Parts: sequence; C-alpha cells; structure tokens
Amino acid sequence: MITWIEAHSALLLTGLGVLGIVTFVGSLIALPIIIARLPVDHFVVERTRTVPWQGLRPLRSTLLVLGRNLLGVLLVLGGVLMLFLPGQGILTIAIGLLMIDFPKKRAFQAWLLAWKPVNRGINWLRRKANQPEFIFVS
Repeated sequence: MITWIEAHSALLLTGLGVLGIVTFVGSLIALPIIIARLPVDHFVVERTRTVPWQGLRPLRSTLLVLGRNLLGVLLVLGGVLMLFLPGQGILTIAIGLLMIDFPKKRAFQAWLLAWKPVNRGINWLRRKANQPEFIFVS
C-alpha cells in the first residue's frame, strides 16, 4: 500500500486538490440554500418527531434514517477538514449536526449557536436570502 501511494503521489495530491475544490464550491452553493430554507423558529420549537417516510416499510425507513445520519456525519467530518482546507467549516459542521440524531442534540445546538461566529454567520446568510434571522433560545 505504501509503495502504491509513493508511486502515485502526484495522482493522489491532484485528487485531494480536486476534492477540496469540489467541497468548497459545493458548500458555497448548498449551505446558503439549506440555511435559508430552515424555518425561523427551527431552534426554538420542540417539534414532535415526524418523519416523512414514517409510513414506509421498516427496512426502508431504517435505511433512510441511517443514510441521513451518515450524511450528517460526513458533513461534520468534511467541516472539520474545511477548518484547515478551503470551505465554510463551522457552518458545514453545524448543518451536519442538524442532520444527526443523538441524545441532548437540542442542548448541544443551543450551545453551538450561542457561539458568536456561528450565530453571525448563519444570520448573515439568512439576511442575504431575504429571510428573517433565526430566533434562538436565550
């Protein structure tokens, strides 16, 4: 394996560069759209857990939940990478955390959104999309 990496280091570096560019452009396009489409009270209202695919077969429903959580984990990992590579790392991490199901998720979101750079960033994106700023739990 190490021999293959040494032999193909230029290809590997090119691939990582292309992945960084695709991630950067993808985050520039997707994150503002996602942030703008969330309801203004998303972080305040405790919603009953309704899943759009709840009426589907159990296996399909389970696969969709796993897929959403996997996508969320990938966004969090990509966001961590974007802290060092080009991209909107903190916002990508926040979006990924919105997708993952875990205990005390709301408390963690409130803590994360109380952080001024995150708060300013997502509300700036909302203002640019002509959407009202998020209402946060104080």
